Amino acid sequence: MSTPLLEQVRTALGTVNDPEIKRPITDLGMVESLDVDPAGAVRLTVLLTVAGCPLKDTINRDVNAAVRAVPGVTDVDLTLGVMTAEQRAGLKELLSDGKAQRDIPFAQPGSLTKVYAVASGKGGVGKSSVTVNLALAMAGQGLKVGVVDADIYGHSVPAMLGVADTRPTQVEDLIMPVPTESGVSVISIGMLKPRRDQVVAWRGPMLDRALVQMLSDVYWGDLDVLLLDLPPGTGDVAISLGQHLPNAEVVVVTTPQEAAAEVAERAGTMASMMHQRVVGVIENMSYLPCPHCAASGEEHRLEVFGAGGGARVAQTLSRRFGYDVPVLGEVPLDMSLREGGDTGEPIVGSDPASPAAAVLLSIAGALAGRGRGLAGMQLGLTPAGRL
Repeated sequence: MSTPLLEQVRTALGTVNDPEIKRPITDLGMVESLDVDPAGAVRLTVLLTVAGCPLKDTINRDVNAAVRAVPGVTDVDLTLGVMTAEQRAGLKELLSDGKAQRDIPFAQPGSLTKVYAVASGKGGVGKSSVTVNLALAMAGQGLKVGVVDADIYGHSVPAMLGVADTRPTQVEDLIMPVPTESGVSVISIGMLKPRRDQVVAWRGPMLDRALVQMLSDVYWGDLDVLLLDLPPGTGDVAISLGQHLPNAEVVVVTTPQEAAAEVAERAGTMASMMHQRVVGVIENMSYLPCPHCAASGEEHRLEVFGAGGGARVAQTLSRRFGYDVPVLGEVPLDMSLREGGDTGEPIVGSDPASPAAAVLLSIAGALAGRGRGLAGMQLGLTPAGRL
């Protein structure tokens, strides 16, 4: 029999989101049974999507906290069960809107997600570090952010976000992205390998399938921003991205020296060849703030890798494309930036007041505030007959 307290508990459970799917557990059919006795003791069973769910402790904690906060509840007896195969199939159908084959949601004309592909001409310029810090900075602004580690061979994003040893949950053939403490969701080919040390040795068709799987077979939910960490250069993945996500906008990362700038221009040019817009250039490792001068209140830049590479790339691409490609920011060398990548604590979260974090936060704000471009979008126009 329904009672006011039972309804209040049911309402409280509606505020608990599954940490991977990011939707209320009541909407997902995860609350199997619920009972409240006259003394206010609550007994309920919540179903996990799979046995051994990596976030069952989070669900346990959140459900207990929500129910115990209801006035009149004196005790909570929570049992965690597991969905049957039929229940998982129903959940998969719910999440995929009943479609047997999932399309890439971000490529659909009605998608409101801003998609940024972070590219570089060569490796070693800090592209992945820039990507994860931009993701955390945008999440800190209240946005729902996802990261696809599309650097199939050099996948380092999970380690930089502190989830290197975490495996995604799978509901039927639908994959849940791995959530992080910052709120950013991430998927990487490294999470889909049987072993962390296993080498990926794939060629074109396999690389294309891996990219499509991470975009279409993963349940991303409603994202404000999706960031893709591309492999360096102008190879198969960059081409596949242009084919599958023509609406993605590209951010080019370079370092100041001539050799890096020259190849970064090629990465930008590849994006344009795939009809994607390059929205800006980030110059990483721009300079080292002199510690002696900083101690005395003066600013002195030690240009370890030279100067002007980012500006050169921006100017060349602007001239080549016929529209303005700005320098979004110059990120200084910072030991905390490197250390954060090693420990899984990106600098914008661990040391937001540092010079490098300040630049990255500024870049994230500029990108998050941009309106979505029309490149790759179907405008729904039909040719009019001539009078």
